[in-house]
Amino acid sequence: MDDDAEGLPFLDDLDQTIYQWQMWADGVGELGQRKLKNARVLISRVGGVGGVVAYELAAAGVGKLLLAHGGTIKHSDLNRQLLMTYDRIGQSRVETARERLRQLNPRIQVDVVDANINDENADALVSQVDIVVDCAPIFEERYAMNRAIVAQGKPMVECAMFEFEGSLTTILPGTTPCLACLSPKSPPAWRRQFPVFGAVSGTVGCLAAVEVIKLITGIGESLAGTLLVMDLTSMTFSRRKIHQNRECLICSV
Repeated sequence: MDDDAEGLPFLDDLDQTIYQWQMWADGVGELGQRKLKNARVLISRVGGVGGVVAYELAAAGVGKLLLAHGGTIKHSDLNRQLLMTYDRIGQSRVETARERLRQLNPRIQVDVVDANINDENADALVSQVDIVVDCAPIFEERYAMNRAIVAQGKPMVECAMFEFEGSLTTILPGTTPCLACLSPKSPPAWRRQFPVFGAVSGTVGCLAAVEVIKLITGIGESLAGTLLVMDLTSMTFSRRKIHQNRECLICSV
């Protein structure tokens, strides 16, 4: 028998060896690791932020990752997209990401979609997972995921960064503000290309991965209802309470 009565997969001897050190963390243990093994996570874009999210979740033993990112690798990706490599220039981003993640952890399932998320595919992709991580640079893509997670009641970890600044929150439909509450319209200054160091996007990605791990295992306190804002030039972090917009066209309907 591969699963228990609650549908959680058991850990074999190799699982016990690989994840031993993280199972020592308070509140995780074997049950928490089995929850990670059972979890399914969608990551929108596997660039500077999303690639690090994917890498850390693969290392933690999340059972299934679904990666959505269109296009091929460019030289300008290499300063921050840590799953991409110089020898794969011109090749598929998501296929390269899958190969790198499978090299790290061949015991997990990595599915890929060689396309960015949009209004046409968002519902189908979100329906396949338990949690969504939004690392998209385009607000239209973010809004498509937001509509889908609200409709399906799925949590989403919302990530953003610009230059040396970053922000993070967790959206729990019906409980917290959705993305449209926070940004009813795409910010006019938001653009596809912007200043970025890999160390900054990687910091946001690592924090997002921790947030996903907390949601899956139930440990700690999530960022639900709280916006974490960081300025890494001064290493300043602040927490801001956020509230639902009662007139939001997405989550208040």
